[in-house]
Amino acid sequence: METGSPKPKMSGDGGKVTGPLLYAVTSAVLGMLQFGYNTGVINSPRAFIELFIGQQYDANETLIFSLIVSIFAVGGMIGCPLASWMMEKYGRKKSLLLNAAFGVLGAALMGFSKVAESVEMIIIGRFLIGINCGFATTASPTYVSEMAPLSLRGAFGTVNQLAVALGLVGGQILGIDVILGSNEGWPWLLGLAIVPSSVQFLMLIFAPESPRYLLLVVRDEEESRAVLTNIRGMVAVDDEIHDIYMEDNAARQEKKFTILDLIKIKALRQPLIIGVVMHLSQQLGGINAVLYYSTTIFENAGLMPEKARLAAIGVGSVLFIMALVSIPLMDRLGRRTLQLWGLGGMAVFSVLMTVAFFTYKQNATMSVFAVIFTFLYVAFFGVGPSSIPWMLLSELFGQGARSAAVSVGALVNWLANFIVGLTFIPMSRALGNYVFLPYTVLLILFFTFTYFKLPETKNRTIEEVTALFKN
Repeated sequence: METGSPKPKMSGDGGKVTGPLLYAVTSAVLGMLQFGYNTGVINSPRAFIELFIGQQYDANETLIFSLIVSIFAVGGMIGCPLASWMMEKYGRKKSLLLNAAFGVLGAALMGFSKVAESVEMIIIGRFLIGINCGFATTASPTYVSEMAPLSLRGAFGTVNQLAVALGLVGGQILGIDVILGSNEGWPWLLGLAIVPSSVQFLMLIFAPESPRYLLLVVRDEEESRAVLTNIRGMVAVDDEIHDIYMEDNAARQEKKFTILDLIKIKALRQPLIIGVVMHLSQQLGGINAVLYYSTTIFENAGLMPEKARLAAIGVGSVLFIMALVSIPLMDRLGRRTLQLWGLGGMAVFSVLMTVAFFTYKQNATMSVFAVIFTFLYVAFFGVGPSSIPWMLLSELFGQGARSAAVSVGALVNWLANFIVGLTFIPMSRALGNYVFLPYTVLLILFFTFTYFKLPETKNRTIEEVTALFKN
């Protein structure tokens, strides 16, 4: 087939979902479920962990707990670039296997921390699990996109977000009093993170390597063809092999840009700033204050601890539902519209949450409204800011600059995550019922920036988008 001839439709692009494909995708997205679980699981047992800290040290239990929460994000900042390096050097499958083993170690440290009477084991375990989850946020989407047929790549990409939301809900459900949300149960609650990593490790042993990696890096066309034949459920995979070669040739012809190039070159600097601000809007809008501390927030709004833990389950459930709802809206309404709706809604309901916090003592019904407003705040986060920042950098940059831009975005995202996790409790003590107003101000600023600066990328090619910034 001549390279100048029209590009054929891939014979494996019929959207066929096979058992081997589902198995491979499931083995990868368990890492994203782990990410969701460890984001939500730290919420409910705060009081019991602070009691344990107080038994071991004559220190500020709240400050140490904030460190336990936020050290997770420090690990994430290390895990993201580590994944990019390891996947190219050792392959997708082997890298995911090693990362799963890392997750087992981190979970074991947390699970045995109380028996060992060691607060340090919780901190180190959370740090290692953070590396594991940061690694997964890079490695899992890469593996999934390379395993899925072209026509199903978008649909399979949303599975990662669903897995995060499912893990979040699971961690919050297990954290209620009658299950593991107790002084005796919290080490088990943290230690159960060993399950997704262990299952992932066992599944990955029998999962295939990415056919794209085999073809382009290992240069083993025969093995790549065998994997494609298995996961596509068909022998005729010549067109897909050809397309992978064509995409690789096109990428090689593009100049590669470094992170420094993104800062120096004006046509690259502007989309980089937009992408970075979108990532900041995801985190500094305060969402992780809710995900990490929703039980504390609901207790401060007048709910009893048991009811606060039950209400916290609703936070993860709303996020899971919105992940499903946003899938058909993404290509129908566009990225810019959904991001604006999301940020605007979050700003409105953060104000209403503050009003409810102020008035619940005068009117007990406002405790219920505080929960409802929090759910709606989370719902608007799920409309756009939850997933759009991760998509945008891939759509704002051509192949040559995309990898560097995505790396910057991921680093900024985890850094902002760390800042929110570390500062929310001190802010809560300093500002009391006004604690969400700084997030409200930031949300308004992010909304304004998005309105004036973010172009719509829906139905636009990379060439059309990059041309906007060249002009």
